[in-house]
Amino acid sequence: MLCFEFSEEQRIFRETARKFCEKELAPLVEEAEEKETFPRQIFKKMADLGYLCIRYADEHEQVDRVTECIFREELARVCQGFATSWSAHSHLSVYPLFKIGTPDQKERYLQPAIRGEKIASFALTEPDAGSDVRSIRTSAKKVDGGYVLNGSKTFITNAPIADFFTTAAYTDRSKSYKGISLFVVEKNAPGVKVVKMKKEGIRSSETGEIFFEDCLVPDRCLIGGREGAYPLLMEALVEGRIGVSAFCLGMATAAYEASVEYAKQRVQFGKPIGKFQQIGAMIADMAAGIEAARWLIYRTAWLADQGKDVRKEASMAKLFSSEMAVDVTGKAIQIHGGSGIMREVPVGRYHRDALVYVIGEGTSQIQRNILARELGL
Repeated sequence: MLCFEFSEEQRIFRETARKFCEKELAPLVEEAEEKETFPRQIFKKMADLGYLCIRYADEHEQVDRVTECIFREELARVCQGFATSWSAHSHLSVYPLFKIGTPDQKERYLQPAIRGEKIASFALTEPDAGSDVRSIRTSAKKVDGGYVLNGSKTFITNAPIADFFTTAAYTDRSKSYKGISLFVVEKNAPGVKVVKMKKEGIRSSETGEIFFEDCLVPDRCLIGGREGAYPLLMEALVEGRIGVSAFCLGMATAAYEASVEYAKQRVQFGKPIGKFQQIGAMIADMAAGIEAARWLIYRTAWLADQGKDVRKEASMAKLFSSEMAVDVTGKAIQIHGGSGIMREVPVGRYHRDALVYVIGEGTSQIQRNILARELGL
């Protein structure tokens, strides 16, 4: 079986999620974007409804990836800034804890994150290590009772507001990438410093740099209680590509809906601009790109739910959907004309935010490299 359709439960879930996002989150977007601050209280609201850490809330009965992608799409349709902070918390940061965390780590960190009581951050990227994960320099030296961390991380989502960081560091460089391990580092640990960064896109998602200077973390903070977590790290990133593809779909859908509405209402030369061939052609291209991305994304999520290896499909989805979102949101600005570059109209925000994802979670160039390798080249 190579295709699927949404179940009745998933259709109902989409309706419920859309109502939540439009009622509870949409009114907060403008202020959060202008102040470049994330409204922490929404995590508790999401947790109360089961939307936070949606795939990991029940250890014995996980929500499937298709359903998670539905929520991601609806969340990004309202605000990609909120979606980005949700993703860093609800997937990347807690995935290792869910998969291999010790009972103590799950009690101290995973469960409070699921309940919205603690905010998590995923500390991987460094000034000299972006796409090349293996080149990270942060080190964790074993000492009596724990590890001493030294190094820095950059472009880290949620860093300024996080209670703890899921942090990648080398415990043994002689083993190459197999020597990369994962730690939970609490924000108030001695030797930790966080500096907030300002961004052009996803402004309501707070981002920062993290500096570790002789930061001592106890043995209990080594995730899984064992060194060497590179395969798990890669698993998290592959799953993340499916998720951010759904984000791109949500942003593009919002831009498309706004453009259709504007094209029907805006009158020039005595008729709605949607009646002009060039405008109609742009909207047609937008619709086709969105539909193609939708089925590429959800088919990949469905295949992953069947236990298939989706490294190739996840990179395809990420590559196509991110570039589609940039194209669609750019067209939305053109259709809106002068209004498209006004802060009061959201299509400019959609475009700024979409640009993040031809870089973040693996650049388009990296996705093409992965695909070439997966295709046997």
